[in-house]
Amino acid sequence: MHHPCVTIPAALVEKLATARHVVVLTGAGVSAESGVPTFRDAQTGLWANFKPEDLATPSAFRRDPKLVWEWYAWRRETVAKVAPNPAHHALTAMRGRFRQFTLITQNVDGLHQRAGSEDVIELHGNITRTKCFQEDIVVTEWPDTGDLPPKCPRCGGLLRPDVVWFEESLPEGAIASALAASRACDLFLSVGTSTVVYPAASLPLEARDAGATIVEINPQPTPLTPKADFVLSGPAGVVLPVLLKHVPA
Repeated sequence: MHHPCVTIPAALVEKLATARHVVVLTGAGVSAESGVPTFRDAQTGLWANFKPEDLATPSAFRRDPKLVWEWYAWRRETVAKVAPNPAHHALTAMRGRFRQFTLITQNVDGLHQRAGSEDVIELHGNITRTKCFQEDIVVTEWPDTGDLPPKCPRCGGLLRPDVVWFEESLPEGAIASALAASRACDLFLSVGTSTVVYPAASLPLEARDAGATIVEINPQPTPLTPKADFVLSGPAGVVLPVLLKHVPA
């Protein structure tokens, strides 16, 4: 696939040289470039007859916990087979080049961490983690009794993926940290996100209201496009490595 050269405007190069606190928000587009099926695309094969709403709600889990557990087990296997792409690696490299750098993601695949990013703010949880449905605490190991879903070793409740489902609110700590960083940064990059899912979609607007420069990196226009100071149209895996070259080491 041929992509025309990505040109970084001189005014943005200047911003990159002087930025003190950079916030990056990543969405499903970044994962899709690694071959992670987007949420809607994960309804294939065995799962073609289900809507995400049938599989990703607390009520669906109560109704058929085994079905929901197995769908996530399949999605975990899918994620385990893919690798972080140049966008993930560019963001890992970028972290060391700014005084402050905050990475916020809507993705649940853990690819940022596999690429070496630390302290990632995960708005929607992480599919590689498991928690207790009853107690809402992360569980790292449990006896293999053959039960699906497995049982919590502490309370005997059912275990579930540590992701945010429909009808659930985002982790309070994560959204608070994300808001605080967005309001404090001077450069905000919105990468591979459709900016239609709230509250994540409000983060670039919060940053803009606080005076930050907003950069959008996405192949298609989004509701944020007319409000962004710079729009770099293209896949994150192509655009971010070029952007990185313009960040003083």
